[in-house]
Parts: sequence; C-alpha cells; structure tokens
Amino acid sequence: MNKTKTAVLLALLLLDVTILPAQKLVDSQLVFPPQEKHVHSSSIVACPNGDLLACWFEGSGERSADDVRIRGARLIRGAKSWSPVFEMADTPDYPDCNPVLFLDNEQRLVLIWAVVRANRWEAAELKYRISNDFQKAGPPQWQWQDIILLKNKDRFRDTIREGFDKLPSTGHTWAEYAPEYERLILESAADAVKREMGWMPRIAPTILPGGRILLPLYSDGFNLSLIAISDDNGATWRPSAPIVGRGNVQPVIFRRKSAELLALMRDNGNPPGRIMQSSSRDNGETWSPVMDIDLPNPGASIAGLVLENGVWCLVFNDQEEGRFNLSLALSRDEGRSWVIKMIIEKSADEKNQFSYPAIIQSADGRIHLTYTWRRDKKSIKHVILDEIHKE
Repeated sequence: MNKTKTAVLLALLLLDVTILPAQKLVDSQLVFPPQEKHVHSSSIVACPNGDLLACWFEGSGERSADDVRIRGARLIRGAKSWSPVFEMADTPDYPDCNPVLFLDNEQRLVLIWAVVRANRWEAAELKYRISNDFQKAGPPQWQWQDIILLKNKDRFRDTIREGFDKLPSTGHTWAEYAPEYERLILESAADAVKREMGWMPRIAPTILPGGRILLPLYSDGFNLSLIAISDDNGATWRPSAPIVGRGNVQPVIFRRKSAELLALMRDNGNPPGRIMQSSSRDNGETWSPVMDIDLPNPGASIAGLVLENGVWCLVFNDQEEGRFNLSLALSRDEGRSWVIKMIIEKSADEKNQFSYPAIIQSADGRIHLTYTWRRDKKSIKHVILDEIHKE
C-alpha cells in the first residue's frame, strides 16, 4: 500500500467515519444561484405526482428584518434542475421564519411557519396555509389560511417544575444578586400570556398510524420544547406537556415498533454540546426528562427520518462547535446506537456553514436532503442519496 492510500486509511480510522460508496450519492445541486440575501431553514416534501417542493425563509436578516418572507421552488418529476424561485407566504411588515411542509391525512399540502411579532422570538405566532392545488408548475394555490393557538394551562408550569427537580444538578447558577435559571423559567411559566406565545416550528410533523399529527415546536423564551397535537387532521391543536430540559429545542420525532416515541433535539444549553433525548409512551402527551446522548451538537438544528425499511437516519453537524461539517448517521436498533456513514459536506474554512437539514424519502426509495448552504454567498442545497438498505 502506497503512502497516500495509507494516509487516507489512517484519517478515516481517526475520524471513525465509513464513507458510503460513490454510487450512493445520486445528485447534488443548489436550488437557486448563490446570493447575498440571508436564506435559511428549508423544508422539503414529495408530492403524490413525483414533484418535489422546497421552501425556506429569505430576507435581509431573521427576526429583526421585516422583509423576511417564505420562498419556494419546485423540482418537476424528471427535470434536471429546480424551477425559478416563487413566493410561498409573506406577512407584510413582519418576519416570516422557519417554514415546514407536509402532506396531511387527506394528502393536502400544509405550510406552517412562525410570524415574528415585535421582532422577538418569544412573541412569535404560528401561522398555516392549506392547498388542494399544489401539483402544477409554480407556487401552490392556497385555499385556507389561519393561525394555530395553543393554550398552555397551569399544568405547563407544574410539569416544568417537576421536570427540573428530576434533572441532575449542573452547578450552574447566575451571579449572587440574580435568580437561578430555573426560577426565571418557572416565573415565566406562570404567566398565561408568555406560555402561549413564542412557539415555533422547525421540523415537519410526524403522523402516527391512527392519524394523530405531532407537530414539534420549541420556544427560545423558555429554551425547551413541546409537541402540538391534532386528532382531527389539523382542524384544532392542543399542546403536549412540555419536554423539560435545559436548552432542548427543535425536536425530531422517531417512532419505535413498540409505539414508544423518541425525540432528539438540538442543544442550546450548557457545554458539552450534545444531541438531547426524551421519550414518550403515550403518543406524545407526556415526555421524560431530557438527557444527553453521545452525539455532539454545536447548537444547530438536526433532522431525522425512519425509512420504509425501518432504518433510522439522522443528519446533523458532527461537532461541538461550528456548522462546517454535515454528516449522516444510521441506526439499525431504533436509536439505541448510531454509526456515522457519510460526510455530506465539509469545509476546511470554519466560516462556511452547512446546516439546518431537512430529510424525506421519496416513493422510489431515494433519500432527499435540503440544507442551508453558505460559502461566500448563500443558497439552499438539494442532495439525493440512493436507497439505504436494511443490512
């Protein structure tokens, strides 16, 4: 073996990474040419006719920029490139952020996003649109639009208090004259206005076998998550008990064969940065206290999917700091262990970012990813991977 091959093999061993065969990567392209505007937080859905629809938010900033709107594009079945960008939603004079797309139980297209009021994340409001006419060229034709209201009652405060009592002590308190972190959260949880506002989407819903829709939500104000539950195909929503932890946001829901649900979350808490985990045994109504798992997280969103063959996929930034390395991990034991199988994109320049992934599986078995792509300019990237086999 020559020196070059030896060096490559040693590097792979040190990284503990198994690269997928080249044929696993079917295609990758930018959805639109790189630009100066801020583009972020994409979502993607496969239409029944084989088209792909993607969306993201775009503007001169995020919550502080009132020109932020939801934009989208379509990859028509059989086409080699994405359509020109079109408008998906825009609330005049307010930032529109964090869109998610999914098909409901009636195969209608649903778009849910956060409208940021007063330019504060903690004042965000959930908005949604529904379309029965979304499989033609151009943007969907929307038939319905409304807001989603979630009434958190006193149980919200009580569950947070009980959850904090069950979490291990970190020893982290604030300065001598300032209250502890938990006390501030509990004071806010007792405020009926604060606990109903600021819930934002990021990850597309999980639909259970019985039709229940579980929409993952999080709050930058409370720095934790909950699930919006609908048992009538999105006509009404109610909140689950909060998923209590210190900085667990943007949950991704997996369902085990036993019907237990597992939520993996971004870490916005204290070091070390780790993907965080909670579970539910009652279809998302209540959740166990949050704990870290072994996978690193730099405070960046993750995405996951249970494939048709039962294999679990997880896409995340595989490091404690920075967003310049996006990886794919697989689990064949329902999330009890993960193996890094592919570096999707990596840069030697830590200023570059590949983050906030979305993942779906199309009818042909292929895996589709979209994510925020930032080098000198910015775009959304679409990557297609060949079907991942069970063994």
